[in-house]
Amino acid sequence: MDNASKIQQYLDSRRSDMVIFLRKLVAMETPSREIAAQHTILSFLQESLEKLEYYSLMVRGEQTGGYLYARPKNRIKKQPLQLLIGHCDTVWPIDTLAEMPVVETMDKIKGPGVYDMKSGLTQLLFALQTIKELDLPLTVTPMVLINSDEEIGSRESTKIIKTLAQLADRAFVLEPPLGLDGKLKTARKGLGRFTITARGKAAHAGLDPGKGINAIVELSYQIQKLYDMNDAEKGITVNVGMIEGGISPNVVAPESKAVIDVRVLTESDGAEITDKIKGLKPHLPDIELRIEGGIGRPPMERTARNQKLWETTVAQGDRLGIALQQATAGGGSDANTTSLFTATIDGLGTPGDGAHAPHEYVLRNKLVERTALLTLLLLTERLNEKS
Repeated sequence: MDNASKIQQYLDSRRSDMVIFLRKLVAMETPSREIAAQHTILSFLQESLEKLEYYSLMVRGEQTGGYLYARPKNRIKKQPLQLLIGHCDTVWPIDTLAEMPVVETMDKIKGPGVYDMKSGLTQLLFALQTIKELDLPLTVTPMVLINSDEEIGSRESTKIIKTLAQLADRAFVLEPPLGLDGKLKTARKGLGRFTITARGKAAHAGLDPGKGINAIVELSYQIQKLYDMNDAEKGITVNVGMIEGGISPNVVAPESKAVIDVRVLTESDGAEITDKIKGLKPHLPDIELRIEGGIGRPPMERTARNQKLWETTVAQGDRLGIALQQATAGGGSDANTTSLFTATIDGLGTPGDGAHAPHEYVLRNKLVERTALLTLLLLTERLNEKS
């Protein structure tokens, strides 16, 4: 019996245990900004990894729950490294379970965070357990990083992610795949945030309107310029998602502000759109414009090394009878960071639907399938150089 068959058979025998473990994770409500809740789930995951004979280190954040790092206790020195990344935070507030309980049906497991991405964490643990229990040979040492701030931009954990990605031969990110057919993410758009503040001059709207300079009117001109920067062919989106301004209906608005979301497919497009936004000039006389922000998460581009890892993933999927497809995601993840330094595949979680939505679920019959795929990928010999 080859390894693929052994892995599938073993995981089939652990199917109910995987569902129980997943339910435990979902029952731990972990919104990004609830630090105590993050410590609870990270401690649980730390205990689970230590049972697999992994050395672990939980690092508490200054403003977040921090992160958990783990590696095998009996690692082989100078062996190449591979990075597994998942996040334990969700967008759902405490007590969401009261209105959105965990529900199992014949084909689905529903609940807050089950798709994004506690099923991915379940896969991670059971893939490592499979390797241990079947005594399968690893030629590339796993490093595990589970952070608690991905849903709010990974601001505290990005530093350690960069450090580990530079050490790793490859990175596997356990975010959910795209669509019910489970497309893997081999490219992601980069994400930028900009704030434009227009400062004019207040005046009484009835008595002295001519003495005022309306910052809201100025901002309306700038918004039109921003929307002209959208380029569907290049995949560039510029969205003015929030505006505020003025102090009273009877006062010419002295200040107005807009917050802009920008998505790009390439680093060069990110630099170009940044220059365009920061190069905006006032339309009305005597207006002051202040433009802040930039591209915070660079794109995960479909690089040669990412595609080489994709080809390896397709080959391992074939061994399991999975016809894998690749896709580009409009949102960012920690894969955007790892891809800067090493070959990366994202979306290795369990197929389902409803990320950040009330109907969130995973397809229960895919949990074992995608865990088997991850296990085979971890067993793959080193294929990629750093450059």
